Amino acid sequence: MKAMILAAGTGTRLEPITTGVQKVMLPLGPKPILHHLIDELEGAGIKEITLLVGHLEEQIKEYFGDGSNFGVKIDYITQKERLGTAHAVGQADFKEDFLVLNGDALVSKEAIKDVVNAHSGAATLALRKVENPQDYGVVELHDGKVTKIIEKPKRAESDLANIGVYAYSPAIFDAIKKTEKSKREEYEITSSIELLIKEGEAVKGVEVSGLWLDIGSPWNWLDANKEVLGGLESDIKGTVEEGATVKGELILGEGSLVKSGTYIEGPVSIGKNTVVGPNAYLREFTTIGNDCHIGASVELKNTIILAGTKVPHLSYIGDSIIGMGCNLGAGTLVGNLRLDNENVKMRIKGELVDSGMRKLGCVIGNNTKLGLNVMVNSGRKIGNNCFVGPGVVVYKDIPDGSKTRVKQKLDER
Repeated sequence: MKAMILAAGTGTRLEPITTGVQKVMLPLGPKPILHHLIDELEGAGIKEITLLVGHLEEQIKEYFGDGSNFGVKIDYITQKERLGTAHAVGQADFKEDFLVLNGDALVSKEAIKDVVNAHSGAATLALRKVENPQDYGVVELHDGKVTKIIEKPKRAESDLANIGVYAYSPAIFDAIKKTEKSKREEYEITSSIELLIKEGEAVKGVEVSGLWLDIGSPWNWLDANKEVLGGLESDIKGTVEEGATVKGELILGEGSLVKSGTYIEGPVSIGKNTVVGPNAYLREFTTIGNDCHIGASVELKNTIILAGTKVPHLSYIGDSIIGMGCNLGAGTLVGNLRLDNENVKMRIKGELVDSGMRKLGCVIGNNTKLGLNVMVNSGRKIGNNCFVGPGVVVYKDIPDGSKTRVKQKLDER
C-alpha cells in the first residue's frame, strides 16, 4: 500500500517559528518530525510515499530528495492553493487503496499497521480515546462501522477521536468531487467521509495501539520532543572535553564540542558544529540544533533551540522554544512558572489558550535578537526579526519586526 503525507500547511498554531520553518521540518531530537514519520512508515512496510507540499516546500525536497537515503521511494505533489483537507487528498489520483497521514503528528508503526490490517471497504479511520474529545473530531461507532463524525463538539457523545491516519479506496475521490465547503470555507475530508456513509459505503473505525502525538501547539511540540528523546540511546560523534560531565543519554553531532566544566543530564540532543560551554548546564529533554553556541554559565531545561542560534553566557531558559538564527544577550532569563501556580496560558491564533502546563516558558521567532538582561515572562511569544533592547521585561507578546526598548530618564548631576 502507498502512503500520502499531507505536508503543505503553514502551521499557524506554531507561529512565529513556522513562518520560516516548515512545520513538518521542526525537530524532535536529532531529526525533523517528518523524518520520524517516514521511518515509522518504512518500519510498517510502506515503501512508496507521496508528499503533498506547498508552504516552504524547498526545505522538504532538499532534505528528503527521492527518498533513497531513507529506504523509501518519495515523489511530490505541489498544492498551489490550500483549501482544506479534502482538497489536499484530492490532489492525488491513486488507482489502488492508499494511506493518508498528517505530516505534523508523530505516529508509530504499530498504529499504522493497525489501520492497514483493519482496512476494507471505502475508508478506515484510526481512532484513539482522548480525555479532551472537544478538541478533536469525535467518531461514533456501531459494530466497528463509523456512523457519525462531529468536529470539535461542545458536548461529546464519544471519547473516540479521529487522529488523522486514514486508509482509503479510490472511492474517496468521487466523494471529494461532491464535497461542499464547510462553515470554515474549506473542503474538509470528514465531510467527504460522511458522504461515503450516506451513500452506504463501508467506513470502518479502528482503535489503534502504539504512539500517537498531535503536534499542534508549542507545548505539544515540547511533549513530543520529550517522548522522542526518552527513547534514544547515546550517539557521540563530536568531542566531549576532559572535565565535562555527561549523565544519561547524549546525542552529539559531528564537529560539535562540549567544553570542560559543562554538566549534561540526558537525554539531550545536540546537532552538528555546535559549541557548548565551558561550564554550561544542560538538563534533560533539551534539543539544540546545528551551528549553535551555548556558552558559559548558561542553563537550559526541556528546551528546543533551532539551528544557528547563540546563547553565549549567563542565561536561563526553561520549557521554551527558540527559533533559528537568534542571539540572546548575557543575562537573558525566561520565567516558566506563574507566581500563583496556575496553568500557563499562551496566545494561539489570537486566542488565549490554557496550555494545561504548570511550567511553560516562551516562544521566540527566527532571527530575533535580545539585549543584555532581558526577562521574558511565562507563556509569552516574541516574533520573528525582532530587536529587544537591554533590560526589557517582556510581559506581553511582541509582534514580528518590532523594536522594543526601555525608556529611561537620566538624572544628570
